[in-house]
Amino acid sequence: MSVLLGAQEYYKGIGQIKYEGPQSDNPLAFRWYDENKVVAGKTLKDHFKFACAYWHSFNGNGSDPFGAPTHLFPWESIQDPIEKAKAKMDAAFEFITKMNLPYYCFHDVDVVDYGNDIVKNEQRLQTMVEYAKEKQRQSGVKLLWGTANLFSHPRYMNGAATNPDFQVLSHGAAQVKAALDATIALGGENYVFWGGREGYMSLLNTNMKMEQENLARFLHAAKDYARKQGFKGTFFIEPKPAEPSKHQYDYDCATVIGFLNQFGLQNDFKINIEVNHATLAGHTFTHELQVAADHGMLGSIDANRGDYQNGWDTDQFPNDLNEITEAMLIFLQAGGLQGGGVNFDAKIRRNSTDNADLFYAHIGGMDTFARALVTADAILQKSEYKKFREDRYASYNSGKGKEFREGKLTLEDLRSYAVEQGEPAVISGKQEYLENLINRYI
Repeated sequence: MSVLLGAQEYYKGIGQIKYEGPQSDNPLAFRWYDENKVVAGKTLKDHFKFACAYWHSFNGNGSDPFGAPTHLFPWESIQDPIEKAKAKMDAAFEFITKMNLPYYCFHDVDVVDYGNDIVKNEQRLQTMVEYAKEKQRQSGVKLLWGTANLFSHPRYMNGAATNPDFQVLSHGAAQVKAALDATIALGGENYVFWGGREGYMSLLNTNMKMEQENLARFLHAAKDYARKQGFKGTFFIEPKPAEPSKHQYDYDCATVIGFLNQFGLQNDFKINIEVNHATLAGHTFTHELQVAADHGMLGSIDANRGDYQNGWDTDQFPNDLNEITEAMLIFLQAGGLQGGGVNFDAKIRRNSTDNADLFYAHIGGMDTFARALVTADAILQKSEYKKFREDRYASYNSGKGKEFREGKLTLEDLRSYAVEQGEPAVISGKQEYLENLINRYI
């Protein structure tokens, strides 16, 4: 992939980020992510399909409830919305190609500023789609997935697809239609729904049953429209329990799976799992991965991490090697992702204000995932990890245990077996041993 520059260079002094190996001390080089390295029969590039999050990297300005922006983008001073959007896209593709990232992801309003006129918004987005087509053609970068932002505009204060006002729902549908058209035109491989305000702040004014039924109808309509347009990709739901709403209907993977099955959406939708959303739901990242994998729903990953001292979605770049190694054990045993990739839905910190900081963040995240995958594969191939787990459930592979698994035993049969066998032996789960095993292979 060659570096793709626009009319000006935005990240001056930074060239192509390359793999230099574990011995390198160059902070602007990969130490573990060798895209051509084959692990478990696939290259690292094919395993991960790493993607840049357009919104955090080129729209996140470092502002917070207590302070003004600290990331001052040069394109923000441009008044014309199209020229501003083109300058931002020039910078985006410069960064993406310098990082050698094969994919990117976007919300519609990330690409170009929206107003309140539906037709003008569609025209703006269509103009930028043509510009992005040429950028993708020149660089070879692909669109992993697109989505519509149905949570920032004031009209969506009570949700979009779950809004009590049908007129608001129709605006959300118009926006999704345009975002689907853009995704399809750019060869997007998937499409994501994140229901940031599809929930409630109080049950006192909420008809929860109607709202969830309307959400299902909305998703069916979007799916049917995209399929009519020839879209072959996968639709993803991204779970999150709360924030900005008090309770969101896509609470966690188990909740989403139940919803998809209840409303007949399970054949077209899978799950996009975000690390920080898992922790907000009171789960670990690995728990959510395992739930999705067990149901054949492990579609894609939004990679980040939270802060143990903060109770909100901090969207920090991933760097916990132990956590990601455990995740990669599930990832490999599940056969990888179904359609999606690893999108860095993460932002540099408010006080990280140098151009190089965005590079350091992505390099660290990509290296962490690569090293974790190599470690997980070694554990699966060389250690007793798989055998221990298999042996722990060996009592279900023969005799009465096997009969139970086959549905052949009654409750009376189980009682008789317990009487015959007496008190079971105490068998260790060896949790500390397995935790040490991961550290040994790291």
